[in-house]
Amino acid sequence: MFKPMRAVDTEENQREEWRPGVVTRMKASAANGATQLCMFEQWCEPGLGAPNHLHAVEEVLHVLSGSADVWIENTHATLTSGQLMIIPAGRKHGFANNGSGTLHIQSTLAAPVFEAAYDDKRETPRRWLPA
Repeated sequence: MFKPMRAVDTEENQREEWRPGVVTRMKASAANGATQLCMFEQWCEPGLGAPNHLHAVEEVLHVLSGSADVWIENTHATLTSGQLMIIPAGRKHGFANNGSGTLHIQSTLAAPVFEAAYDDKRETPRRWLPA
């Protein structure tokens, strides 16, 4: 079935603090009409980011500004503004701001609903579903 075009003003989406020093804003997900992907951005203070976790689907991490240590299992790489990393589905990964300013990073998941399994069980599970 054909769906009509729909403009989304991402500036209207609320920012949410996922953990101290990490603020997230959803851009596209099942909640606003996406059917095959989820896209969100995060602002991370120095030393902070996403702890070890995995998704059932592929993810792209794209550094918009700043510098990040990104890892997939035991392999690390430093990404700077304009660089991205493709994370295979089911692989444990994470990232941390390794710079002195705020890291601005965008993530895209190959599913319209955000779901993550964290190694640290104190982490809050999150899902974005249509209202």
